[in-house]
Amino acid sequence: MSQAFVRDSDDMWLSDVSPTVHALTVFLTRENNGIDVYQLKTTVEQGIEIFWMSNGLRYWKNHRNEWEVVEDKA
Repeated sequence: MSQAFVRDSDDMWLSDVSPTVHALTVFLTRENNGIDVYQLKTTVEQGIEIFWMSNGLRYWKNHRNEWEVVEDKA
């Protein structure tokens, strides 16, 4: 039997997503039960590119070129 029939889902973490905005939007849309998530704007803060997404979160790429959520300062 093919492994495709055995596996329930492809668990993927944000850090596993390819470092492109397109890959991020595809991943976020899938995580959002198929409801489109799209890029609202991009800003640069302290030399770091920040991607503002329609799900209300901001994302950046760390030094390993992996996506991370921008943590709000309390």
